[in-house]
Amino acid sequence: MTADTTGTVLRGTPTLGALTSGQLRRLGAVAGLSESDVETYAQVLTGSLGPVAERPLNLPPPTRTFLSDDHTPVEFSLSFRPDAAPALRLLLEPGCGADSLARNGSVGVETIRAMARRWNFTTGPLDDLQDLFLPPAPHGPLALWCALELRPGGVPKVKVYLNPAANGAERSAATVREALHRLGHHRAFATLPQGSGYPFLALDLGDWEEPRVKVYVRHDNLTAGQAGRLSRMDPGPGPAGIEGFFRTAAGLGPDATGLGRRPGLSCHSFTDTATARPSGFTLHIPVRDYARHDGEALERAARLLRHHGMDASALVRALAAVTDRRPEDGVGLIAYLALAHQQGRPPRVTAYLSSEAYAVRPPVAEAVRRPVAVR
Repeated sequence: MTADTTGTVLRGTPTLGALTSGQLRRLGAVAGLSESDVETYAQVLTGSLGPVAERPLNLPPPTRTFLSDDHTPVEFSLSFRPDAAPALRLLLEPGCGADSLARNGSVGVETIRAMARRWNFTTGPLDDLQDLFLPPAPHGPLALWCALELRPGGVPKVKVYLNPAANGAERSAATVREALHRLGHHRAFATLPQGSGYPFLALDLGDWEEPRVKVYVRHDNLTAGQAGRLSRMDPGPGPAGIEGFFRTAAGLGPDATGLGRRPGLSCHSFTDTATARPSGFTLHIPVRDYARHDGEALERAARLLRHHGMDASALVRALAAVTDRRPEDGVGLIAYLALAHQQGRPPRVTAYLSSEAYAVRPPVAEAVRRPVAVR
C-alpha cells in the first residue's frame, strides 16, 4: 500500500513491525532457531515496539533514533563461534515513539519490567542506577535500548544500554565511575583505557551465567597500534591479533593513519567485583564508513570469519534474510564488525546488520559493475 497525494495511508502499506519481524523470522532460520521460538521472538519484537510497530513505512521514522543511520529503531546482529551456529541478537528502542527523551526512557523501563515479570528476572541493577541514567530532564542521543540474545526455548538473555551523558556530556566519566561503584566494581573505572568519551553502559539482566556490566569507550582517530593496546584483560588478547582484526575490518593498509571518520569503540566487561580487571574486551569497527559498499564489507567479514574458523556462508545467508538488494548497491547493511574476547571462551566475531526499513545509503562508488563473490 502507498500514500496518495494528500498523505493518506492506503491499505496494503507494509508496517515497521511487519518488516522487522519478517527479517527476524528469516534470520532465526539462519541461526538454527525453531519455528516456534522464532514466532515467539517476532511477537516480542512487535510487542516491545508498541504502537510504532503498526506505523506504515511510507511515513517517516517515528523519531530520529541514534540506533541506526536511517533511524530504524531495530538492529540485528549475529555472533559467530567456531563449530556452532551463530547466535542471533536483537537491539531495539522500546520508547522510540515517545514525544520526549524522558518519556522514551520511562517507556523503556516499563518494557524491561514487563520482560522481567514474564521471564522471572530481577531489574535490581537497573533500579540501582535509574537516577544516574534516567533523570527527569535527560540529555544525549538516547535514553534506553534493549538487547535480546535469542536462545532456543523462547526465553532470551536480556541487556539494557544506558546513556552516560544523560546528565550532561561533561559528567559522563563521573556517571560511569559512580555506576561501577554502586554495582560493586569499586576499582574498575581506573583500569579503563583513555578515550574520547563513554557512549554506553550496558547491564546483563536475567539468565546469565556471569552477569556483566559493560563500559563502552569511544576512540576518535583510532589507529591499529592504539587498538592493539586497548585491552585491559589479564591475561588478554595479544596486540598483533587485535591489530590484524582492525586492519582487515577497516580495510586499512599498513600506511593508513587510522579511523578518521566514524570512531572505533572498545567495550570492557566486568563480572568479578573482587578484581579491578575486566573479564572481557571487544573492539568494534564501524565498517560502513570505511567501505565503498556492502560487498566490500562482506568480503572483509568473510575473511575474518574464516581466519577464526567460523562459517562465512551463514553471514551471506543472513544478508539475504534481511534484504533482497545486492550488497554492492548500498553501504551500511553491515554496520559494525566486532571481535570479542571473554575469559575462558574462544574469540567471537560479530556482524551488526541494519534493517534499512527507511533508507539505503548509496555506495561510495558511482557504479559497481559486478558483484563481489564470497566463497
